[in-house]
Parts: sequence; structure tokens; C-alpha cells
Amino acid sequence: MTSLLTFPKGGVHPPESKKLTADLAIEVMPVPDELEIILGQHIGAPCTPTLEKQAEVREGDMIGEVKKGLGVPLHAPVAGKIKSFGMSAHPMRVSAPSMTILTDKEAAPRTYTKIEWSHLDSKQLLAKVHGAGIVGIGGAGFPSHVKLSPPPSNPIDTLILNGAECEPYITADHRQMLERSADIVEGAKIILKILSIKNCFIGIENNKPDAIAAMTEAAENGSTSEFAIKVQPLQVKYPQGSEKQLIQSITGRKVPGFALPSAVGVVVHNVSTTAAIYDAVALEKPLYEKVMTISGKGIKRQANLRVKVGTKISDIVDYLGGVTPELAKIVMGGPMMGFAVSSLDIPVTKTTSSVLFLAADEIDTTPHSQCIRCGWCLEACPMGLEPKEIAIHVEAGRPQDTKQFGVFECFECGCCAYVCPAKRPLVQFIRLAKMKATN
Repeated sequence: MTSLLTFPKGGVHPPESKKLTADLAIEVMPVPDELEIILGQHIGAPCTPTLEKQAEVREGDMIGEVKKGLGVPLHAPVAGKIKSFGMSAHPMRVSAPSMTILTDKEAAPRTYTKIEWSHLDSKQLLAKVHGAGIVGIGGAGFPSHVKLSPPPSNPIDTLILNGAECEPYITADHRQMLERSADIVEGAKIILKILSIKNCFIGIENNKPDAIAAMTEAAENGSTSEFAIKVQPLQVKYPQGSEKQLIQSITGRKVPGFALPSAVGVVVHNVSTTAAIYDAVALEKPLYEKVMTISGKGIKRQANLRVKVGTKISDIVDYLGGVTPELAKIVMGGPMMGFAVSSLDIPVTKTTSSVLFLAADEIDTTPHSQCIRCGWCLEACPMGLEPKEIAIHVEAGRPQDTKQFGVFECFECGCCAYVCPAKRPLVQFIRLAKMKATN
């Protein structure tokens, strides 16, 4: 039995709530009548539209590009006509520039044929990843071609694929590992060739034994003298899937504060991003659809869906039969790091991992009180920070003094707020401190 690894500091064990969808195969959602496609789908500069209003588009056509700055192209998820340009609701930025495409329901779906990619060099492979608009699906949407171009001063020796999926409820990566294991392994080989390295570890939490088995078989079948791919089972502990914690769990290397994983010779990619990289290179298919989990007791039917980017939550709700009377909160993302939303008019982006429809008995509405200085948040913080001090200074009107407590090293995992007996909204205090301290 392979030993189960984990990170040494902090972490919590929230209820998993994955049984609602873990056994549900990915289903393809019918295309809505129109899609609202946000122009800023990634970290960096938003896309500039490449077409005018009323222009006809085909599925997979480029409809937006980044001419200056960090970014990737945007592609039409469907064939149709550009209806308008405007603003769409956004879970974090309130609103964001977008374009609306009217779907041509008569158009046949585009098909893709696998090509041979082994003769391509790393620059050609990297160009395909960029051209397909690939970004980090499991996180903040960092352009993948940039992550695959580490500085020469940081030589890379290890690729880690993140299959931990430690957030409660979400099973989208789990299903991809079961249903596309061979594609993910081939995607790993593409990444290894781009990076000119041999070793890849696939980290999967031990609560997914079927995914571990499927990926182990695919890794053994896909490994060669040129590519060594191994599945590493991990202890179940949140936030096991955080980049720095995952690196420490698998390699024992600790990424320095404010440094990137490349500083310790590692590149990390989510398993779903790796599947998208396979699509980009082996099928020449751009990233314009998304596997996501729809879960919680507040929706009539839970599902793992493959949806077109730009699909509104309201269309998903209609497809799944509507909400239940018990619905109390809607969260985009997971319950630990997601954002509560008040509208169903928000469109799906490349980075939308899930939408949770939570009933009253799935959330905690206890009012928060003053800090009792118990220190639980210090023990839970996987980064070894001081969340209570950050919050106290924000309440005292001194957010500029929170740098000393590590506010900018916080990746907002929510462990501190989860364990707080006073129910203090520590993540919200930390976000406020970051905003105020930089102004």
C-alpha cells in the first residue's frame, strides 16, 4: 500500500457532501438560445472582440484576443450570430464586459479528429495551448502557456497534476478522471514534452478510490522510458489541492513566501486543465465548454454537466427542473472558497467549477461575535498566518498594518473561518485588508 501523504501545517476536515454527485456521469447540457460570454475569462488583460455586432460565427471561431498584456484568445462556444455587446453579472466583479451570441440551433456541432502531435517541438505545442485559450480551470484562470514557460533561472524537474479536489460537494475533476483518464495522461505527456522533463505525479485524495484506480491504470499504460507518470494517493485534508500544500505533500519541498512553484522546480496543473491541454493539442479544440458540478439540496436534480461557456445559471436551473423550497443560498464555486450570489443571470466562465444550491440545513447562519482569542484559526491556517490579528486590525481601521501578519500570503482557503467558534467572517476581513492595504 502506497503511503498517504499530506502537508504538515494546519488544514481542516469539513463534511465532504460529495455523495450527491460522485456517481453521476457527466451529461451534456443542451445549448441555450443565447450565451453571454464574459470577455475577461482569466487573470490578466480582458479580450478585445475581433468581430462586430451581427457577425456570423462558427463553433470554435476566435471571437476575442489580447493584443497587449497577459491573456489568451476567446472562442465561440456555438455557431450563431453576435447579438450585442454589453455588461454581464459577475460573481466577484459585480459586472464585466461581455458579448451575447444567438445560437443557431440548425447548425451541426463541430467535430474534431485526433492528430499526431509527437513530432511537434515544445514551441509548437506551447503555441497550440495558447491558441486554444487554455487557462487554469481549477483556480483563478492563470493562462496556461505562461505557467508552461517558467524562467530559465528556475529549472523544472517535476510536474504535478492536481486531482485532489478537496472542496466539499465538487466532483467535476473526479468524473473527468474516471471518464477521461487516458486523455489526462496523454495531456500530462504533452506538458512533460513542453517542459522537457520526465517525471509527473498525479495527486488524488484517498476518498476517490475509483479515480485512483482509473488514473493508476492509465498512468501505467501511458508511462514510457521518456515519460514517468505515477499516481500519488493523498490523505483527505482540506486544502490539500492548494498548489503550495500539494507540492509540499508530494515532494516535501516548501515554496517560499511570495514565490511561484517554479522556484522549487515544480509546475502544477489541474487534471481538468490537463484534459483541456490534450484537447488543444491532440484535437486542436479550443476551450469553450466546461465540466461543472451542480449540487446541494436546493436544486431539484444534482448533476455533473458539460456546458458551453456563457451559459447562464438560470438556464442550468431550468434544465435541472428548478430549485426546491428549501433553497437558502446559491454559491458559485465550493462552499469554502466560492462566492455567494444573489442572481441567476450570471454566466459560466472557463473557471466555474460548480454552482451549489444550498438548503438551510447545509449552511450556518449564526451571527458572528467578537474574537475570543482562542487561537484556533492560527492552528488551522495552512500558511501559518495570523487571521485573528488581521481581522482585529481591520475592525480597528488599521488595514495597512496587516502586512506583518502575512495578509498577502493568504490564498483565502477559509480554514480560519471554518474553525472559528465566534463565527467571524475572517476571509472577508482578509479580502478587505488586501484591498485597503494596497490603496
